[in-house]
Amino acid sequence: MGILRIGHASLKVMDLAAAQQHYEKVLGLKTVMKDKAGNAYLKCWDEWDKFSLILTPSDQAGLNHLAYKVEKDEDLDALQQRIEQWGVKTQFLPEGTLPSTGRMLQFNLPSGHEMRLYAHKEYVGTDVGTTNPDPWPDDIRGSGVHWLDHALLMCELNPAEGINKVEENTRFMKEALDFFLTEQVMVGPEGSIQAATWLARTTTPHDIAFVGGPRCGLHHIAFFLDSWNDVLKSADVMAKNKVRIDVAPTRHGITRGETIYFFDPSGNRNETFAGLGYLAQRDRPVTTWTEDRLGSGIFYHTGDLVPSFTEVYT
Repeated sequence: MGILRIGHASLKVMDLAAAQQHYEKVLGLKTVMKDKAGNAYLKCWDEWDKFSLILTPSDQAGLNHLAYKVEKDEDLDALQQRIEQWGVKTQFLPEGTLPSTGRMLQFNLPSGHEMRLYAHKEYVGTDVGTTNPDPWPDDIRGSGVHWLDHALLMCELNPAEGINKVEENTRFMKEALDFFLTEQVMVGPEGSIQAATWLARTTTPHDIAFVGGPRCGLHHIAFFLDSWNDVLKSADVMAKNKVRIDVAPTRHGITRGETIYFFDPSGNRNETFAGLGYLAQRDRPVTTWTEDRLGSGIFYHTGDLVPSFTEVYT
């Protein structure tokens, strides 16, 4: 019962054609359709639902909403009760609000980010099928990412004013949506301020993460790759296509993931993320990073914080 995994991200882009080229040529997604409003829908080769990324034309970059898939349609009704009991308003969007998608439960996180839950999306299958499949398709392009893996959202954090949307979002995700905490960053006097959290519903280190900052926004969406070599290849693909790279290939201490960060043409940050890191389970002890080792937590090899990584987001 309940939430299975991330379903899709809807991003605002300022040049739809340039964004499509980026996600298709650099990351390897395919455009599956466009709607009458001009929005583009894309999927990765190893995903079986119809789409995992929506690009919507806009005059600014950023996140429209983040969606997670639940197991059964009746789970939406049960989750609506839990969410509203927590004090968050919800509404149901009818089937067909998004193409090939069933009804959706819409609400805002305490941070203000819009989230949607749904049970049904058209099944189209992976590019290699389910009978005697090859390990990858013949027409793989660019980085050849497998699937949309997770998102990191920036949340307002102002301890002097008593504002900590990281902590509020984390409690909401645990109590209303049944996520569990895998890692956290604790700062301030005696490590009393929860400044960043990573939460899961699956067995990967995180299906969503929250990091404190001066304002709310989207830090990045991440796509999964198999290995460190695939991350290096993705960097080569980005260099060939003159993509703006934010952080060159490295390893996180947090999640143990292997990573590269870069921007789409509108300025939305992307990540290609490899390595499952560890087996996330509800009874696994929560990993805590302290303020004095935050650099190693984020960029394990150098231990140095990159200013743009925490200061630039949409």
